[in-house]
Amino acid sequence: MSSNPAKPPQPGVPPLEIPDHVIVEYVNLVRISHSPSELVFDFGRILPGNTAPRATSRIIMSPLGAKLFLRALADNLAKYESAFGEIIIPGGVSLADQLFRPHPPSEPPAKE
Repeated sequence: MSSNPAKPPQPGVPPLEIPDHVIVEYVNLVRISHSPSELVFDFGRILPGNTAPRATSRIIMSPLGAKLFLRALADNLAKYESAFGEIIIPGGVSLADQLFRPHPPSEPPAKE
């Protein structure tokens, strides 16, 4: 007998089956556009030396679905930060510049 009993599913939330053939991708870029009836999320990956990133996935959601997704994402990020600490967003021109542009070493303090 298992020492970890299975958790019952939450009311109203059906279990989500993830088939073996689902493609898992790492993305670090999203372009968001919208019309009056939907929001379009084009996900992609930009790597050093790659001047023209390509979208790898496109997700289209209703405005209500996108707002519920935003709420769920904010809730999960808050839980993540309470467990692992604040996520610091680097400053500068863009996140891509911060992540992929080489930085010169900092100058040592001047001796007096």
